[in-house]
Amino acid sequence: MKKAIPILMLMLLTLQGIGAPRQRKAATLLQPRVEPAFWWTGMKNPALQLMVHGKDIALTRVVVNHPGVLLKSVTAVENPNYLFVDLDLGKATPGKFDILFQKEGKNLAVYSYELKEREAGSAERQGFNSSDVMYLVMPDRFANGNPDNDEVAGMKEKPNRADLKGRQGGDIQGLRDHLDYISGMGFTAVWLNPLLENDMHEVSYHGYATTDFYKVDPRYGSNEEYRAFALEARRKGIKLIMDMIFNHCGSEHWWMKDMPMADWLNFYPDYKITTHIRYANQDIHASDYDRKLFSDGWFVPVMPDLNQRNPYLATYLIQNSIWWIEYVGLSGIRMDTYSYPDKELMAAWNRRIGEEYPSFNIVGEEWHMNQAILSYWQKGKTNLDGYQGELRSLMDFPLQNAVSSALRDEGTGALMNIYECLANDFQYPEPENLVVFPGNHDMPRFFVQVNKDVDLVKMGIGLFLTIRGIPQLYYGDEVLVSHDSTRDHDSQFRKCFPGGWAGDPVSGFTGKGLTSQEKEVQDFIRKIALWRKDKKVIHTGKLMHFVPFDGFYLFFRYNDKEKVMVVLNKNNGEAVLKTDRLSEMLTGCSGASEIITGKTYSALSELTLPGKSISVFELH
Repeated sequence: MKKAIPILMLMLLTLQGIGAPRQRKAATLLQPRVEPAFWWTGMKNPALQLMVHGKDIALTRVVVNHPGVLLKSVTAVENPNYLFVDLDLGKATPGKFDILFQKEGKNLAVYSYELKEREAGSAERQGFNSSDVMYLVMPDRFANGNPDNDEVAGMKEKPNRADLKGRQGGDIQGLRDHLDYISGMGFTAVWLNPLLENDMHEVSYHGYATTDFYKVDPRYGSNEEYRAFALEARRKGIKLIMDMIFNHCGSEHWWMKDMPMADWLNFYPDYKITTHIRYANQDIHASDYDRKLFSDGWFVPVMPDLNQRNPYLATYLIQNSIWWIEYVGLSGIRMDTYSYPDKELMAAWNRRIGEEYPSFNIVGEEWHMNQAILSYWQKGKTNLDGYQGELRSLMDFPLQNAVSSALRDEGTGALMNIYECLANDFQYPEPENLVVFPGNHDMPRFFVQVNKDVDLVKMGIGLFLTIRGIPQLYYGDEVLVSHDSTRDHDSQFRKCFPGGWAGDPVSGFTGKGLTSQEKEVQDFIRKIALWRKDKKVIHTGKLMHFVPFDGFYLFFRYNDKEKVMVVLNKNNGEAVLKTDRLSEMLTGCSGASEIITGKTYSALSELTLPGKSISVFELH
């Protein structure tokens, strides 16, 4: 028996040796980063360009084998850690397949790619339009639905509720928890300030320094949570508008450590700050130096300016927009700093989006008070330099400024500011598609703009909810969220919504602790927003206004079936509106119902109206 043991051990060792090759671990494969990570079949444009990043990935041979997928080209650039892979998906079928990256016949990397089946009706989605009322929300400041994601391991900035410049903890779950409030207020679309990852060292809450274009910031939630929020919002009749930025990224973006090409950024590494002189785009006398410094200059040192003239970056940005539209089910995009990126790319981007989604809508931010500067970008405008703008909508900053100043300034003569602004609508190909608003995240609260006068708040917001265009209100304005009149930092305008955090003594969601004035404004907005939901005369009716007189500014919205008269009385006290000059609109009208007070009028020759008020009359 003593001799048998070594023989048995030898037999076992031999058997193990024979089996060793089958058990040996495979060589570790390179794990490349591929963006976009997946795509869809059935797109109108079958082209797809993948950006692949990995150590010396350019030294490999790319192999793709999937029904209907044609590998058109593979491009290596100056950085060997990148490849750009062009596919034709015209005949592709949904499914998963491997993309192989080979060298000398061996797989150095394998990426499992998926082509998803496109959702039925995706191409026919309806964008936001003048039947909607947008609700602008800064996610970090609205509601904290999941305190567990306030701090995420590995991310640079931690929560700091003691500092308005710090992260407060609002998230996607908080938004989802209050969709019924949003819908109940009459809002039919939500524009969210950027949700994408901003892994910056400080002041990252606003979202405008993207560090990953394909990833929701984990402090808000996940991509899947964003998609689930969008689906639930849609079920409740709320459209989703995504805030995007093409002009710049954050200095901590992952590609900043290993850029694909030297011209991926403008003025790099010796950056220059933009002049912000928007006139340079259209100025027929402008120097090339001034045009370039405006467009290619950086906002701040931590926001590198992207060079959209680089064709690979241009394709990357366009595809990224389409990816989010398709993945989340967007109904619109708000494009930040619209005039700063390369303008030819912006036109191409609009065309590409319109090709896939003909009824989609995009609104651009061009913060200027000159209508000629804004209208330059709108689709259909004939420009002297031949530029064909493809943008459907713009933020109507001139009207915002006109209304704010007309109400704030002493006396009734300032009402001409509103009249003259709207008289310039001839410059726009489609003024009814402008987004009109009393305030946003970059300016003092409307309540503060009009010297904290509740009557003026109601006059202004009432006008924006009934004038031509697509109204947008800023979260918290409905409950008079306020701040000091002096401007120290934009964070003052971005205070947390009351009731969004456990322990809040006041809640705008439930009404707990609101003052009588705060409730009054909230009820006022709710009433008009809900009323306008099915009022086609407000959505698409024509606009006629009259030169201000006797302290009144008024306008009509009308179509073949309905007429609505909106009257702003800026007189401090009760005043009589004599309507003889309005005969071209009032002839044939036998009376009116005022929707805010519920009062009815059997005669229209004279109307006695309270001071500092807005009245909305449905004419009989």
